Amino acid sequence: MTRAAGIFIYVLAVLLGLAAGILEITLNDLLVTAIFVMIATMVLGFVRPRRAWQWAVIVGICVPMFRLGAYLALNQQSDRAQIWESVLSLATGMVGAYAGVLGRRGVDELFRPH
Repeated sequence: MTRAAGIFIYVLAVLLGLAAGILEITLNDLLVTAIFVMIATMVLGFVRPRRAWQWAVIVGICVPMFRLGAYLALNQQSDRAQIWESVLSLATGMVGAYAGVLGRRGVDELFRPH
């Protein structure tokens, strides 16, 4: 993979993380945010299966950062449960990233030349 394609994947991961953070702040719904984070990291894990944990970290860390930013900039109060559920987006990101890796291995195994 070329260097430009690698940079594009990292930029895409950051943009998906920003979208997940905005989604968490605007909708304030854990399930929608968790599904978005899982699907985003699943796609990234499928595209780049090597070191899949980094996609979970890049995408998942944006959700608690946006929660903190909303508190500092917008004075939007969060209770303790909302803070913990935003941190748990890292766990759903891990599940999604390694599900993408598993899907990639399955596709590679099914379509490899015999």
